[in-house]
Order: sequence, then C-alpha cells, then structure tokens
Amino acid sequence: MAGLVSPDWLETRLGDPEVVIVEVSRDQPDTAPWFRSHIPGSHHVWWKDFCWDESERQFPSPDVMAARLGDFGVGDGCTLVLVGDPIQFATYPYWVLAMTGFEHLAVVLDGGRETWEAEGRSLTDSPTPTPSPDLPSPREPVTDARVGRDEVLAGLGDSARALVDVRSAEEYRGERVSPVTLAFDHGAERKGHIPGAVHLLYERLLDSEGTFLDPASLIEELGNVGVRSGQEIVTYCRLSHRASLAWFALTRIADRPNVRVYDGSWTEWGSMVGMPIERPPEVPPSNR
Repeated sequence: MAGLVSPDWLETRLGDPEVVIVEVSRDQPDTAPWFRSHIPGSHHVWWKDFCWDESERQFPSPDVMAARLGDFGVGDGCTLVLVGDPIQFATYPYWVLAMTGFEHLAVVLDGGRETWEAEGRSLTDSPTPTPSPDLPSPREPVTDARVGRDEVLAGLGDSARALVDVRSAEEYRGERVSPVTLAFDHGAERKGHIPGAVHLLYERLLDSEGTFLDPASLIEELGNVGVRSGQEIVTYCRLSHRASLAWFALTRIADRPNVRVYDGSWTEWGSMVGMPIERPPEVPPSNR
C-alpha cells in the first residue's frame, strides 16, 4: 500500500523531526478545525494555497512546489504526512505532488483528521513553531495521472475506457451540481453526468471507520459497477478531490494500472458550451 500510513504509524513518530505533518483543509485559514485543535506538531494549509498556481487554474511548477514544501520544513529525506480534512483533501495534494515530482516524500494518513479524532488520539491547541526553511529536490514527475476535457470528449463511447463518476447519487442523477452537504448548490451551470459514465460513490472505497478498503475489495467495487479488467479508467467528480481519492485507492493501494483523473471534472464539463450531458429520464407524474 504505497503512500498510505496508519494512525498507529504516525502516533509512534510524533516529534520525529524527519516526519512533517501537514493538515490540508477544505476550509480557509482561521475557519478550519485545525485552529481549534490539531495533531501535535502539525501545520495547516488551505488546499488551493498548496495545490494551485497563484494566478492560473493550474498546478504549481516543481520549483514553486519545492518552495512550498520547504516552508513546512520538508527537505530531502523527510516524510511528509498529508492529513486530509476530510480525507480527499489529502489524496488531492498527493496526486498533485506525484505530477510535480515529489511523490517520493509524501504519504497519506489513512482516515484523515476524522478518523484520528474519532479514535481519541492526541490533539493539541498549541501553535506549531515555524520550521527552518528547507528545499527538497523533485524526481521524475508522474505524467499519466491526469486527463483533459478534449481527450475525455474524444474517448466517449470507447469501450476500452471506463468513465467513473464518484460523486453523490444526487449529483450523478442530475438533481444537484454539488454534494447535499453544501447548503448552496453551486459548481457548474448544468446538472447531469458525462455520457456513458458509471456511478461509484467514492465512500464505497472506504470502510465504516473512514479508512481505505483492502486491495481486493477495491477491485471488487470496480467490478460491481461494470468496470472490466484491462480498461483504462478515468475518474471525475466536481473539483477532482473525490476523483483523486479514487485514483489513489486504485493505483497506490490496489495497484490498478492505467487510471487517470479528469482534472476539470464536472465544474468544467457542466459549464462548457457544447459538451454533451446525460441525465436519467424524468419519471412522469402519476395520473392517480
């Protein structure tokens, strides 16, 4: 299970200067739970500040990512533990680090912040000292982890590819464009799913404790929605966070080859002029 560590593993290494813990949150600074309590010695970062270029809807260059890692004290020889708040906000930066050449430094805490808290493990409200800057060196980036809209569009109907929509059922059916947990339904101009996509809720790749399923169970979940052995898999969601969780689970845990994330996901597809969209037929009202 490359790239994944357990809460037990991390708990025995708290205080190790070569283990750098960063909680990546969906919430902006000062509103994130980290500021209330956090794993001792951990740092906080908002996902966009860490994973995106400052001016473009693009990932940072390896040099920029090295500087961001260095700000947390991550140097060559360190282990960067990504703590997701929630879990998919750890797999997303892991995916980005793979594409910028720093996957060799990173691991994901299984279950993220939610599982750590639920198990009653150590938390503190003490501030974490700012580390001395360091600068890690990138390695060869992973170049086959991402796919763009043009390639997705060109491959519609290709039986060699499986499009896997890991959003909620409401999003897949075209009832919403964002999860029901968000009060404001936003993120795209149209509702529905990419034609031919099968639905596999990302939470089905996790157990009841919020940790990842074992490799055999992950592959079984793919088979349950009709994905065949040997097919290329393209995962997508709304912003690619949940899609990156599926990519991480399938490639780094289940060792499934040929899996990519459609980076723009539904935020892009559902707002672009001319893109085909599927929605299940509406049930006609009863005459009774």
